[in-house]
This record gives sequence, structure tokens and C-alpha cells, in this order.
Amino acid sequence: MKDLKQDRYIQGVLMIILSAFCFACMNVFVRLAGDIPSVQKSFFRNLVAAILAGAVIWKDHVSVHVKKEARLSLAVRCVFGTVGILGNFYAVDHLLVADASILNKLSPFFAIIFSYLLLKEKITFFQAVCVGLAFTGCLFVVKPGFENTPWVPAMVGVLGGLGAGIAYTMVRRLGTMGVKGPVIVFYFSLFSCLVVIPWTAFHFTPMSPVQLGTLLLAGTCAAGGQFAITRAYTYAPAKKISIYDYSQIIFATILGYVIFGEIPDRLSFAGYTLIVTASLVMFLYNRRGDRQEEKKG
Repeated sequence: MKDLKQDRYIQGVLMIILSAFCFACMNVFVRLAGDIPSVQKSFFRNLVAAILAGAVIWKDHVSVHVKKEARLSLAVRCVFGTVGILGNFYAVDHLLVADASILNKLSPFFAIIFSYLLLKEKITFFQAVCVGLAFTGCLFVVKPGFENTPWVPAMVGVLGGLGAGIAYTMVRRLGTMGVKGPVIVFYFSLFSCLVVIPWTAFHFTPMSPVQLGTLLLAGTCAAGGQFAITRAYTYAPAKKISIYDYSQIIFATILGYVIFGEIPDRLSFAGYTLIVTASLVMFLYNRRGDRQEEKKG
């Protein structure tokens, strides 16, 4: 039994690392698509995800009916998930890929805050310290008030992380209500597409076949990332494996350097260190709590 748990844990770690790689590749393809509005990019990204999620639902004969008490949570997930996508894509277009990625990874800390505000879950002292440490790291990346620093895109990136944090809080609630992962992905992706159609129609920027293909690859990577992370959390609890999601920063830094020649400055690296350290401390704290519960059990 212990070996089975260990195997599932390893599978969960591998899947979440795969998810991180997929999302890093998504950000790279979004940048490679060139001078196209972020809203238009998000449309094609979510269109692919909606089609793939719909295919999974059809293949596995999953019901798309959502019970009445879960609909508000699903609506909040869709709205703030869309805010998260738009904020992330705008940041990717105007910042270093690694900087945009780390700002989006503030979402777990926002999730802690909104779990307290919306789900009434208690915040421990250690969690509060980790949140404070993460936001200090955020300031190093954003560098507010520094000359020649694109702080507006950076703040939009933070807004994207906030939106994602609220969305993940709702995903957690929906999971406890029995709503299946592919159904959540399908409704979120479809909603995001429909919301941006009016803007995209009136401000459509013509694309070359290469740009369209690049955006479709971004959507494929995004869908792969979403399904991989959903699968990861079926193998092991988030508090045991979520730290490995920060491998996206490593992938983003390497890809940003190899493809775009981007080298983050010292302050950005200091911010990365603080945010990842906060995540590691929270991870170890959760693991310790797990062991104590197992001993009591």
C-alpha cells in the first residue's frame, strides 16, 4: 500500500512538471506569434482548449450538466480565469517570459487569501509569512518606480495572478461539489472565447499562416498543461506536489534565453528566489502537518 502511494506521488510530480513545461511553452508561442493583440491571442488559445476538452467529454461520455448549487462558483471561475489569461498574455507580450511566468505564479498565494475570504479557511501564521515573502519577491520583479521599468505590464501580470488565484479557489470548491475537471476546462475555455469575440471581431488583426499555427500550438500547449495539472492532482494532494509547479520558472528562463536572448536582471532573480523560497517553506510546512495527521490516524 505504501509503495502504491509512493508510485502515485511520483506520477503526480511527473505530471505537474509536464504541466509546467507545457505552460512555459505556451508563453513562448504567445510571444512568437508576434504583434497581435493579447485578446486575439487568448481567443485562439481558449478555442483549442475548448475543442480538446469537448472531445474528452464526448469520448468519455461525461455529462456537462452542472448542478444548481455549483453554477455560481463555475461562473466566478470562468470570469476570473479569463482575467487571469488576459493579464498573463499581456504580461508575456511586454515583459521577459520568465518575469511574466513568475508573476502568474503568485496565484497560489492569492488562492490562500481568497480561500480565507470566500471559503472561510483559516490562514496560519506560516502561510501569512509565506504570502508576505511572496509579495516582497513580487516587488523585486515589478520594480515599481524604477526608471525604464515596464511597471504597467508588470501590474497587469500581477492582476492576472490574482484572477488565476480566485479561479483556482473556485476550482477547489467545484471539485468538492463533484464537478469533473474536463467540464470545468470546457466551460471556462468556451466562456473565455465568447467574451472576447466582440472585441476580436472589431479589432481583428490579420495573421499569417505561421502566426495562426503558432497560436494553435500555444492553445495545444495550454490544453496539455491544464489536463496534466488536473491529472497530477488526482494522483496526489496539491499541498504535496504544488512546489514542483515552480519548475515553470526554470523552463521559462531557459526558453527565454535560448529563443529570445533574454537574461533577467539581479532584482528579478532575487524576486524569483523569494517567491520560490516562500513556496518551498509552505510546501514543507504542509508536509509536516500531513505527517502529524498520519501519526494521529
